[in-house]
Amino acid sequence: MALSQTELTQIALDITSGLSNRDRFSRLLDTIRQNLDCDAAALLAFQGGQFTPLAIDGLNADVLGRRFLVDEHPRLEAIARAGDIVRFPSDSTLADPYDGLIPNQGDELKVHACIGLPLFANENLIGAITIDGFDPRQFDQFSNSELRSLSAIAAVSLSNALMIDRLEKLAVQSQDSLPAMRLGIDTNTDVEIIAQSEIMQSLHNEIEMVAATDLNVLILGETGTGKELVAKAVHQGSERKDTPLVYLNCAALPESIAESELFGHVKGAFTGAISNRSGKFELADKGTLFLDEIGELPLTLQSKLLRVLQYGDLQKIGDDRSRKVDVRIIAATNKDLKQEVLAGRFRADLYHRLSVFPLMVPPLKERGNDIILLSGFFVERCRQKLGINNLSLSPASLSQLKQYSWPGNVRELEHVLHRAAVLARAQSRGGLCQISPHHLEPITQADEPRVSRQTTKEINKFHIGDNSLKDATDEFQSQYIRQALAENNGQWAATARKLKLDSGNLHRLAKRLRLK
Repeated sequence: MALSQTELTQIALDITSGLSNRDRFSRLLDTIRQNLDCDAAALLAFQGGQFTPLAIDGLNADVLGRRFLVDEHPRLEAIARAGDIVRFPSDSTLADPYDGLIPNQGDELKVHACIGLPLFANENLIGAITIDGFDPRQFDQFSNSELRSLSAIAAVSLSNALMIDRLEKLAVQSQDSLPAMRLGIDTNTDVEIIAQSEIMQSLHNEIEMVAATDLNVLILGETGTGKELVAKAVHQGSERKDTPLVYLNCAALPESIAESELFGHVKGAFTGAISNRSGKFELADKGTLFLDEIGELPLTLQSKLLRVLQYGDLQKIGDDRSRKVDVRIIAATNKDLKQEVLAGRFRADLYHRLSVFPLMVPPLKERGNDIILLSGFFVERCRQKLGINNLSLSPASLSQLKQYSWPGNVRELEHVLHRAAVLARAQSRGGLCQISPHHLEPITQADEPRVSRQTTKEINKFHIGDNSLKDATDEFQSQYIRQALAENNGQWAATARKLKLDSGNLHRLAKRLRLK
């Protein structure tokens, strides 16, 4: 049945009503699926040489987290280059980006009918709609003229949404840059945080607010939550975005050279100072300095750091002169700095100077369906790195990923999926490659670290069989480290202190035992 003018008008009214962008895009896909009677559809934004899903219908939920590089997906490349409606032949040999990503249709399903609708604004490609069906003649009754009308309506909706998004960002930052506004998303300055949960949307709003100021920022959160990504988002959303963002990991900074790293030194200031050296503050002048793991900074340096923050005075080691620097500080820590202050391990005045605008990055277990989006994002990245044509997650594995508590947060999710992708590739026999629950063995015993002491003792009872003493010892160490790590909220430094081990030795042991 062809699209009538009334139906096209109703689609336009539906998607231009007072809805949020996400609801508007979802309604658009739902309307298209109903009117075209397709089995799957997706609305994609085009930016930076890749298509980003904005809404999907009839596809696996993790597709929303995937990012499709044009030069790796021939059908999407054809849509991007065509400039008009693209009807792919039912026997097309071009790989479909959604093969294996349509639920309840079997792993080896190949989409038969496929149409691409490129979306333009001011003659610039801003996105696309893909329509897929299982019947090779499913869309024959729809003329190109009808599909162009549908494409034009969708393009207006997407263009308006991008325009509003751009205006909102500019309103927060500066009205002076309004004349320079252009359509679309500036991929040179935007940092993408994969999230749709309410708690992350709240964090996104806070990032935009503080980025527009020149306040110091303290980013708090567990290990592996993505604090560095938040720091980059703050910097790139600020007026300093065209200046350097200089990084320093305070936890990996030997105390003997920490002052030199921060403030620099002059030639001859100490043994080994064979030339003048600029410190991180000098390198970050007029820009931003990101001090990661600020809670590990030695007390002796905290007072000197405070002076630079208060007065902007920088003095190199061995130099009597001082110079002014203009540096914005973004600090991050997985420690409770209030407790560190009470314990005398962190200066109260420095804490108050840094925490003018604190940002709390939530743990992954509090982010709901973001786990699915992130899984799709990481699986697509693994597919690219490993050179796999198609890589998907089975429904059972998606369910398992959602149920796990993720003590190591986003970083642990990335590592688990990378390992699973490697295993799935090794065990695949051609065709589509799928990650199944048995590829996710590191998280199969999700609640093991939280069991009672009595149950833990029972777990640690070994049955002497064919295992060597070394294998039994490794198994015990793995369980013991996992339990200690869970009790310390996934923080390796705290776990090392708990186990009375050197931090470097623990990391090496964890790698040998394949815990990392």
